[in-house]
Parts: sequence; C-alpha cells; structure tokens
Amino acid sequence: MANLRIALVAGEASGDILGAGLMRALKAQHPAVEFIGVGGPLMQAEGLTSYFPMERLSVMGLVEVLGRLRELLARRKLLIQTLIEEKPDVFIGIDAPDFTLNIELKLRRAGIKTVHYVSPSVWAWRQKRVLKIREGCDLMLTLLPFEARFYEEKGVPVRFVGHTLADAIPLQADRAAARAELGLPDGPLVALMPGSRGGEVGRLGALFFDAAERLMTLKPGVRFVLPCASPQRRAQIETLLEGRNLPLTLLDGQSHLALAACDAVLIASGTATLEALLYKRPMVVAYRLAPLTFWILKRMVKSPYISLPNLLAQRLLVPELLQDDATPEALAQTVLPLIDGGEEQTRGFDAIHRVLRRDASNQAADAVLALIGQKQETV
Repeated sequence: MANLRIALVAGEASGDILGAGLMRALKAQHPAVEFIGVGGPLMQAEGLTSYFPMERLSVMGLVEVLGRLRELLARRKLLIQTLIEEKPDVFIGIDAPDFTLNIELKLRRAGIKTVHYVSPSVWAWRQKRVLKIREGCDLMLTLLPFEARFYEEKGVPVRFVGHTLADAIPLQADRAAARAELGLPDGPLVALMPGSRGGEVGRLGALFFDAAERLMTLKPGVRFVLPCASPQRRAQIETLLEGRNLPLTLLDGQSHLALAACDAVLIASGTATLEALLYKRPMVVAYRLAPLTFWILKRMVKSPYISLPNLLAQRLLVPELLQDDATPEALAQTVLPLIDGGEEQTRGFDAIHRVLRRDASNQAADAVLALIGQKQETV
C-alpha cells in the first residue's frame, strides 16, 4: 500500500477525542500513514504533527472571537497555503465549522479531497450554510441519523457513522456501583445539571434549586447530586446555594458517574442530554435564554424540538420546559413521576442507543478510505 498523508484540523477538546479515535482506526488499516494538521494532546499522541497548538482555535463567544479574529484569520490563511503545498490525500475538518468549512472550500478548489466530521446544526438554523458545505465538502460524516437525512435531501454526499459516546457508554449502567463509588445512600436521587457555561448556570441554577426544594416537599427523602463542569462553575454554584438547606452532593466533573447513580435528571438543553439518554435516565429538559435572544431564535430555528433526545426520537419523548414555562413548580411536578417511573422514556432511549452504537471511529475511517480509493467498499 502506498504511503498515505492525511491532514486533520480539530479546534477543541471534543474534536481532539474524535480525531484521535479516527486516527487509530485509520492506522489499523493503513500502518504507513502520515498525519499533519492541527490537533490536541490526544491526536498528537496518535502521531499528528501539529502546526500550532490547538488551544489557539478554542474560542468561545462572539466578543472573544473578535479580539482574536486577526490571529485566527492569519493562521487559517497560512494553514491553507501549507496544506496546498503538502498535498495530502485527504483533508478532514473535525467540528469547529466556522474555522474548518472555509479551509475545506479552498482545499477542494485546489484539488484536494475534503471530509467534514460532525455536522454543524444547519438543520436547525442558518440552513444556507449547507450551500457552502455542498461546495466545499466531498463527504460529510454525521454522528446522528436525522442529520444524514437532511444532507441527503440537500444533495450532499453523507455517511452516518454513529456516536463515539454511544460506543463508550454501556447499554446498561450499574446504578448501585455508581452510588457506592460516590458514597451516596440508597433512596430517590435526582441529578441536577444546569449547564457547563457561566451564563447557563446563572439563568438556571437558582431555578433548579427552587425546583429541588419544591420536590423535597412532594417526595420526602429525595436527595440530589450535581456534577460541576469546572472549578469556576463550582464556585458559582456554591454562591447560589448560600442560605439553602438542600441534601445536595457537589461533584468535580464526574457527570457520567452522577448520571449512572441517579433515578432521574433535571437538565439544561445541550450535549449533556445525549449522555443522560445513553445512561437511560428519565429527564426533564429546561432552558431559559435572555428574552431578546429567545425571541430571535424562535423565529430562526426550524426545528419543533430543542433537545437532542426529541430530535433523535423525532417526537416529544422528553418534556421540554422553556422560558416562562420553566417555573420551579412545573419542573418539580414534571420530574416527580420520573423518579420511580419514566419507562416510556427509557425504552425510547435504549432504541436510540442501539442505533447510535455503530463503532463510529471505524465507520468514519472506512468512509474516508473509500472516498480516496484506498479501501474496498463493503456494505
């Protein structure tokens, strides 16, 4: 087999995990492969020569991006020039669409095959981006099946590869073992997950704690567990808890253990809802935005649901309480029956887990190698 040169660019930690898994799977089929581009410590450990530290791309929020825009644009321009000179067999942009889609467009025009791994949420809003994707991308690899259907309708070559989290999380999580590991007693346990960003916790933290206090009167003996996404979030949450007397265990990270241990989850809309689904824990999804943001998004978003479990089920499988509907009383009343029940949700979650569990890294590697004619396509 000829020596392969594969370029990859990831912009954040989640992309680094996906990229490393994909690189491992590619090496298993093509030991003489060379990797160039930009990635984090996991991708570098798999053999990527990174042109610059991935951290320079991990920018959250509009204001921060504006402060670094000149640097980002200069880095991207240089990266495109370098990759055109290096002529890789294929370029794979991993997530970070605002940075990578533009690179894909330029490289494809220069005759280099391009793959985008992880669909941006074009199906929900800014659908015009699909035109840029169709022009810049030889193949889209999606983690979720409804995304693949969207691209098929829009004439973009696509392969649904499944989700690495669905491969990693067992079909049945051991609740008793997780509680023992966390030192939590038996009895009803609800996980509170108000989000990983400061703004989310600011809008949802007190609301979730009010709902928890209401739940204590409805379900005596209930306890709570809350995994803090970072030391900053923990400090913010401790401030919000002052003057309250909640039977609440705060964890540093360990969201997977919290989900394995609990009976039900009160959760902010976001990627954590997919983790709760894969752990088969019944959930109530709540979200609040600044009123103006909510008003704008309501007019822009094309989807009937906001949470991943409902988008995956293509029906209202989990309750979504948004904006003014998200009151402490409504949240408590909606969580209550799920603590000892929620079987309809968990049956739906199990079916979705099995659909998403496809050995994603190997599926992605197969699709990439088939695209560049380095694999006998087997279906």
